[in-house]
Amino acid sequence: MRKPRIYIETTLFNHYFDTDREAHAATVKLFKEIEIKKYEAYTSLYVVDEIVNCAEPKRSKMLALINEYDIQVLSFSDEIRALADIYVNEDIIPVKYRYDGIHIACATVNDLDYIFSLNFKHINKVKTKTMTGAINIREGYRPVIIASPLEVVDYE
Repeated sequence: MRKPRIYIETTLFNHYFDTDREAHAATVKLFKEIEIKKYEAYTSLYVVDEIVNCAEPKRSKMLALINEYDIQVLSFSDEIRALADIYVNEDIIPVKYRYDGIHIACATVNDLDYIFSLNFKHINKVKTKTMTGAINIREGYRPVIIASPLEVVDYE
């Protein structure tokens, strides 16, 4: 059986270092599960673009996680932007937060199984999960499962 192919969205890189956040421990545990190869992990140049806008020293620490955990970085594409535009045009993702749609589209176009996100405003919410899944099917893609680390990490 193949390993689940997962997309690590920007919020996880933030929560990895925000020890006061509720999902910090689960996020670190997810990265440890990536390290032991439970998952085939991906992020994207879109995530890198968002991280680059963060202040130092956090920016460098978040970028270092990509190499430390051998997370593959997916490239930009017109196909990803076009699918994200559908999410925006159909009022699933607000235009102001188009990058949130781009993350979902990136995972979808690259045929990943999951997106792990702690963005409960625009990505990890029932409306987004339901509607992007329906659009993905309509547009000829598989739906991608959107979840948080709290839902998937294994605890002893």
